[in-house]
Amino acid sequence: MPPATSAPDAPVADGDAEAPPVPTYRSLAAPVSNPVDKFALLPAFLKVRGLVKEHIDSFNYFITKGIKNIVRANNRIEARSDPGIYLEYKNIYIGEPSVQVDFRVETITPHFCRLTDRTYSAPVIVDVEYTVGKTHAKHRKPSFTIGYMPIMLRSYACVLNGKDEAELARYGECPLDPGGYFIVKGTEKVILIQEQLSKNRIIIDTDNKGRVTASVTSSTHEVKSKTVICMDKEKIYLHLNQFTKPIPIIVVMKAMGIETDQEVVQMVGRDPRYGDLLYLSIQECATERIYTQQQALQYMDDKVTYAGAGNIKDGRSKLILRDVFVAHVPVNNGNFQPKCIYTAVMLRRMLDAILNSDTFDDKDYVGNKRLELSGQLVSLLFEDLFKTMNTYAVDRMNKNSDMARSSPLDFSQLIMQQDVITSGLERAISTGNWDIKRFKMHRKGVSQVLSRLSYMASLGYMTRITPQFEKTRKTSGPRALQPSQWGMLCPCDTPEGEACGLTKNLALMTHVTTDQEEGPLRNLCFSLGVEDLSLLSGEEIHAPGSFLVMFNGLILGKHRQPQRFANNMRTFRRSGKIGEFVSVFVNEKQHCIHIASDGGRVCRPLIIADKGRSRVKEHHMKELRDGIRSFDDFLRDGLIEYLDVNEENNALIALYEHVDQDGVQRSSITHIEIEPMTILGVVAGLIPYPHHNQSPRNTYQCAMGKQAMGNIAYNQLFRADSLLYLLVYAQRPLLTTKTIELVGYDKLGAGQNATVAVMSYSGYDIEDAIVMNKSSLDRGFGRCIAMKKYTVTSEKYGDGISDRIAKPQRDRDGVLIKQNMRALDEDGFVAPGQIIRNHDIYVNKQTPKVTNRTPGTALTDRDYRDSPAVYKGVDGETTVVDRVMLCSDTNDKLTIKCIIRHTRRPEVGDKFSSRHGQKGVCGTIVQQEDFPFSEKGICPDLIMNPHGFPSRMTIGKMIELLGGKAGVSCGRFHYGSIFGEPSGNADKVEDIRAIRLSSTASAIVEKISYTQAF
Repeated sequence: MPPATSAPDAPVADGDAEAPPVPTYRSLAAPVSNPVDKFALLPAFLKVRGLVKEHIDSFNYFITKGIKNIVRANNRIEARSDPGIYLEYKNIYIGEPSVQVDFRVETITPHFCRLTDRTYSAPVIVDVEYTVGKTHAKHRKPSFTIGYMPIMLRSYACVLNGKDEAELARYGECPLDPGGYFIVKGTEKVILIQEQLSKNRIIIDTDNKGRVTASVTSSTHEVKSKTVICMDKEKIYLHLNQFTKPIPIIVVMKAMGIETDQEVVQMVGRDPRYGDLLYLSIQECATERIYTQQQALQYMDDKVTYAGAGNIKDGRSKLILRDVFVAHVPVNNGNFQPKCIYTAVMLRRMLDAILNSDTFDDKDYVGNKRLELSGQLVSLLFEDLFKTMNTYAVDRMNKNSDMARSSPLDFSQLIMQQDVITSGLERAISTGNWDIKRFKMHRKGVSQVLSRLSYMASLGYMTRITPQFEKTRKTSGPRALQPSQWGMLCPCDTPEGEACGLTKNLALMTHVTTDQEEGPLRNLCFSLGVEDLSLLSGEEIHAPGSFLVMFNGLILGKHRQPQRFANNMRTFRRSGKIGEFVSVFVNEKQHCIHIASDGGRVCRPLIIADKGRSRVKEHHMKELRDGIRSFDDFLRDGLIEYLDVNEENNALIALYEHVDQDGVQRSSITHIEIEPMTILGVVAGLIPYPHHNQSPRNTYQCAMGKQAMGNIAYNQLFRADSLLYLLVYAQRPLLTTKTIELVGYDKLGAGQNATVAVMSYSGYDIEDAIVMNKSSLDRGFGRCIAMKKYTVTSEKYGDGISDRIAKPQRDRDGVLIKQNMRALDEDGFVAPGQIIRNHDIYVNKQTPKVTNRTPGTALTDRDYRDSPAVYKGVDGETTVVDRVMLCSDTNDKLTIKCIIRHTRRPEVGDKFSSRHGQKGVCGTIVQQEDFPFSEKGICPDLIMNPHGFPSRMTIGKMIELLGGKAGVSCGRFHYGSIFGEPSGNADKVEDIRAIRLSSTASAIVEKISYTQAF
């Protein structure tokens, strides 16, 4: 009996207008059809946030707020000999990207910098007030340039910011290029995302000796330090580099003013087990006869390392406790109470871990990590260079202050003479070496050359996360796939080899936060009932039913109604009253509420659900499709919110709406995924049906998909890259995914649709080798263009002498004297469109024999010797000159760039691959007359050995073969997005099979597959 179906034109009652339609087929695992199509939220999100918005947001924060905070903290420098001679910074800002040419300033564009090998930079401008000479007369100098800073493309300071497609085309840029990188000396450089442990957070772990430790890495603008409290032989000690030996923790508490043992125990907690664990530490303190604060400080003074300590009147240990020990907790007016409470919380967390091993922290948990972005790394570097520049100016002022001068010396002249900021920033981004001695930071490989092998390769670089973990260590913990990475980091895109699992990539909708202002949030917390820490006694801190409130690692106080406080904070966030990326996490185990607004946290948007029902309705999506509503409107209206990894622990997230989860009540669901396909990254999202493949195949494809030849940008024919590979006939895949359309891969593809025969043919197809059809290759299948840049520089010598470009030499009859000059034009350069062969000259450059001549002496032809630029290629190959560009570099030298084009066709040994990690080389090329064909006479483009399927278990490729042929048969694209069948973003196998194919009687299985060439 066929299933019952509803009539398509049946009238619907008013009360049943929103009732879901009756499904035609229903299995136990099938979800009920959902009328709200949420996919339109994805392009709306990418339109607002972009693919690399975290890089741009981070750099924007630095140039608008971060750089002002740095200058505000170091706004005045004075001469040591006379404090009346000073310079004070009043303001700082970034100008327009420009370059100095012949003593004039010209605005520059990124495309111009790529072609002329210049740095895309903008002036750092300050307004200063300073005194001149011994009269101390004040002067103000506005718009004073102290250096040039490389500018990130698409940031606020970039000329491309806010431009539409037509304007970008006029600037020579590709609209699909997301920006987020720098151009230094003509080379595109990207600062990779750096993975670090959370700063200012307590981490409970064990050291290499198996001892339980509580550690905090404190980070402020002035100090960076690490504090470790460790239990050794049932006694608890403080480990700091400033002390020669570990200090008993009770001694530390007494040194900060908590002199009674009872008060220490009360601060830690009421549980008698805490007292038992602290007993030996208290007894050790008594054994050392330390009872008062002064005795404790004297004990610690004896343990201080003397390197650089000096003679300080108040005692060195007290200054260490104030400035180094948990340095992010401030000490105001000598009040150590906040540090005492913070230390007691660290002790309590450590003792809880000893009593219950479930309370240990996992260093690999994503919530305990922070990602450092471009803005933060450039900020650290700029701060160090800015202080170095000021130090140089002060030193030179002190040296020159007593010297007799015809004109008074002032600080502004000294700063103008320095090139510290310009050269320091340029050198760091160019080499990738971040050396900051003040923080003992020495990192290599922070920035790398942006790969332009393909469009996907450049996007993959922008979302890559590099760890600080040593890659050669053979530990499995940091490499394992963490459950906390769901939706935040791509589970597939990681390299093979020693970096496997360490180098990761962001998921499609992941956003990395930047720092937000703390003052308003702090005041809001107190307004919502947080009791100030300074008003609480040690016993009141851990009162039953009350939770500590921690704000960015600092203890604000406590709250007696924690859930109500958290709900109020989330209500403010959903209504747009506070930042959309503020995190509110209630930790029941630790009896603590964590409020986070710091940068480097990974978060993603989710749909808010009320008792399991989505707040996003059909009319909201209609307004979005009509352009009335944007993604930001969904945030402001409280329909969608960002959750970070920690706050996800307080949420219950459903994959689909109206799906009955096993053992979960619908009313307890708090959030719903926008689309499950967003758990993958940009590169992994190109794989069709990846959830039907074996996991390693998807990982292999992520690495190979970035190497596929194709198109890199709309402006690829106007660029001057060192080496560029372009596929001649790049196509859009017939079986596509939603991610392909979202990231623009359908416009800049890297592959071709091939007719594939899966069969054994001769012995040339073993071990994944491929048999190619010669006629297909003749028609252009797999053909590519290799474009290589050759650069010649005309050097300048003293007294106006320089190299010259001479026209080709001919005899009296006009015949070339040297045949290898046949490609040259009359101006001495090779002509565009000219065929050039091995050993041909492409620039006829001549160099002076003597460069130290008397000024004003004219040079004749005999004074030059030939030093031509000779093309070195393969004999028999025919290459063509594509373009010849003339420009001047930063030293005003003439630079000639010749782009040589070579068209190549596939040969035996060339590598091909499908989109499922199944690679193979061309084993042989066979004439079409000798190729098998179907009953309809269709000859395949290539033959693939069927033995490549069973061991690889790539069922997704089989479905792609069927979907590709179904697409050809019915004339439409099919979709294979991951987990997309329930939401309609992937065609079901049953639907593909329903399209009648007429080739079932043929012995050859000919299908359509998307093939990539390398």
